[in-house]
Amino acid sequence: MLSVKGLSVAYGEIQVVWDLNLEVGKGEKVAMVGPNGAGKTTTLKSIVGLIPPKSGRVEFLGEDITGKHAHDIVRKGITLVPEGRRLFPKMTVIENLELGAFTPEAKAKKGDTLEWIFQIFPVLKERRNQTAETLSGGEGQMLAIARGLMSRPKLLMLDEPSLGLAPKLVAQIFASFERLHEEGMTILLVEQFVAKALSFAERGYLLERGRIVKEGAGEELLRDEYIRKVYVGG
Repeated sequence: MLSVKGLSVAYGEIQVVWDLNLEVGKGEKVAMVGPNGAGKTTTLKSIVGLIPPKSGRVEFLGEDITGKHAHDIVRKGITLVPEGRRLFPKMTVIENLELGAFTPEAKAKKGDTLEWIFQIFPVLKERRNQTAETLSGGEGQMLAIARGLMSRPKLLMLDEPSLGLAPKLVAQIFASFERLHEEGMTILLVEQFVAKALSFAERGYLLERGRIVKEGAGEELLRDEYIRKVYVGG
């Protein structure tokens, strides 16, 4: 579904991603893990058209989408749920959700999509008329994910969804990802919580200093001596 080949990304003269190769197959759940500043968020932003690559190629469903505008890429079926949620705090839950359905296709299915989302995140139905600023951290993260789902993506990319959440809430969020995957959603997850991410993912990539240094099945990477020592603590 997604093929990234030789991707290099720079901010001005400062290069942060180097010759990165990554693939996500249809129906897969794939994790990209690594320390702060490794280039994970930059990679996602480049894939979705928010940062133009210095070099390399991004293909989605066999089409070259390198350098296309973000709104065009969303229309093709990729949604990025950003780090830090980026909600509109003075707007209600339902208003935030409706903003996610901005493509003509998503608008046409908005009612059905809302019902589907309320089944996955029932608390959002209860809070639908509250402003986003009144939500707890976990509820806010659910809203950010749900807003991304309003565009009915083929590929859902998630940037640090567990950031700042208590372990119980992290478990709830990951349970929702499992349900989405069971319903056929393809997921690319960026996460600092390495053990949780690799336990969830079928395949994973370890990114350090802008380069992929290890890749393989999630369970294999969890058993990797270097990853256990540096990232898992065992």
